[in-house]
Amino acid sequence: MERVQPMARIGPTTTAHAQRWAGNMVKAARARTGLTQRDVAAAAGVPASTIAQIESGRRQPSFPLLFRILVEGTGLEPRTRLEPFDDHDTVLDALVVTDPAGTATAREAQQSFERAAGLG
Repeated sequence: MERVQPMARIGPTTTAHAQRWAGNMVKAARARTGLTQRDVAAAAGVPASTIAQIESGRRQPSFPLLFRILVEGTGLEPRTRLEPFDDHDTVLDALVVTDPAGTATAREAQQSFERAAGLG
């Protein structure tokens, strides 16, 4: 097997995505199942405030807790896979640095994506 040398550096956009990942997973699962935060919390055996904090990004759950919330709370199983790093966010970060107006463009692109994904 060919050894891959790490070359990627994550910037602020990718870091922000990583920080919102758990909350976005729970939001997407709720949107897909039509459940409320209270429904999910009751089924998973956690306070509704925990679901709200995770979705807002104020709380980062452990993977076992996130897994339990998704499986027991929504009936959906999270699956992950490892892929080569996609540097599209690095391009957005460079746009913001080189063009102050790029900040608005990058923000609009992110918000558009979140709306299309049912997250915004």
